[in-house]
Amino acid sequence: MSISANQLILASGSPRRRELLHYIKEDYLVETSDAEESASLPADLAPEEIPMYLARVKAMDVARRHPGSTVIGADTVVISPDGEILGKPRDQADAALMLRELSGKTHQVVTGVCLCSAGENGQIREHLFNEITDVTFYPLSEEEIEAYVRTGEPLDKAGAYGIQGYGSLLAQGIRGDFFNVVGLPLARLNRELRNFIGETVNLKEVSSHEQ
Repeated sequence: MSISANQLILASGSPRRRELLHYIKEDYLVETSDAEESASLPADLAPEEIPMYLARVKAMDVARRHPGSTVIGADTVVISPDGEILGKPRDQADAALMLRELSGKTHQVVTGVCLCSAGENGQIREHLFNEITDVTFYPLSEEEIEAYVRTGEPLDKAGAYGIQGYGSLLAQGIRGDFFNVVGLPLARLNRELRNFIGETVNLKEVSSHEQ
């Protein structure tokens, strides 16, 4: 599927989000923003609202620099079974601690998305949404946890695992959008983006696989 629109910009440096967005539109720009690093979170935000807030901060920052473009901001958090946000682990010991917390239980992965476009007059149009996926882990032995941590994969992942990698061996089940756990709720984003831009999506010709 291909969206014909003014310039589309992904306000994220995530290679996984870049790869997924190609399914919606092949030609887009990437411009990262570090605005969220200095943003102060409102004290009354629920855990599932935080990724939307941060996605908005990033998208608005980039949109102001590119009037007329449509900007996609996204942020993903892992919420523990106890309702706490699990960020990227500090080290291997911290990664193992997070995995023990997720072992044998169901947690949530929430991706917040902000679509925004700045007009030439400075006015900004925006649309916010989030997607929530439940992920259930098998009970993990200490040997399994240690072996996974040694792969190095957990160290740069929120919640200390990557569902698209070795972390797939830990998950007993997923309820909701798999790609949301990877970092972008692809099917919903496609529909929300079409509505935001106000244009139709045409099936593009796909060549058959070579035999």
